[in-house]
Amino acid sequence: MDKVAVITGATRGIGRSIALKLGQSGYQVIVNGTKQALIDEVVQEIHRTGGEARGICANVADPLEVTAMVDAVIAEYGRIDVLIHNAGNLHDQQCLHMTDEEWNSVLDVHLNGAFYSIRRALPHMQNHGGDILLMTSTAGLTGSIKQVNYSAAKAGMLGMLWTLAAELKRNGIRVNAIAPAALTDMTRPVIQHMKEKYASRNEPFPEFWQVGETDDIARFAAALLEQPDIELTGEIFGVNGSKVTKWQKPEPAFTETGIEAFFTTWRQQKGSH
Repeated sequence: MDKVAVITGATRGIGRSIALKLGQSGYQVIVNGTKQALIDEVVQEIHRTGGEARGICANVADPLEVTAMVDAVIAEYGRIDVLIHNAGNLHDQQCLHMTDEEWNSVLDVHLNGAFYSIRRALPHMQNHGGDILLMTSTAGLTGSIKQVNYSAAKAGMLGMLWTLAAELKRNGIRVNAIAPAALTDMTRPVIQHMKEKYASRNEPFPEFWQVGETDDIARFAAALLEQPDIELTGEIFGVNGSKVTKWQKPEPAFTETGIEAFFTTWRQQKGSH
């Protein structure tokens, strides 16, 4: 039987590209989103290219809707082999002006949505193994101004990544994360703003903002899922076009005995940078 892959937020951008790629690669693809018309478009495109897909409309921020989605997948296919949590949203604002609603909305979709989806899929994965793939961001690795909600959600997903990779390895379930850099509906306005900003200064456009396409992310995700090594788990991969970066888990920079000694070393290290 073809592997069953559930992809949240699969109606546009990176999620859509991954859904199409896995559809071409022989997976039974579950296309999730919150707008039925967009879900149907992706399902039909997968069918046109000879793949198999089913669409399920569900808001991952609502645990009851996630439960219904997983129940529907199991009723039809009896299993889940791959879960890709890609659903996301943005409410950018400086922390001083950010509302509780803007904070909660982003945490609910990115972080809570990841937990709801993983928790409900696990009973249907633990007996035969599989893959969980989380979409994180450099915002969660290094921070991002005006994105305290988004950065916190993506950083929280890294805690989930490392915990679940260790927790689920004995069940043959790998857990990895991608920090993508690609031109999407979410990133396009930001990149356009940065282009105009640097152009107005007559400065070269920074390489950091020169991002690849969503299909690049999809090709990497498909290749990652095809790797047979169970030890390939708990990793974060930055993907920008053909460039792939392996991010390291944080490690202690130095240790000192005593408060004064600690701050002396800190000042010395700060001065050397």
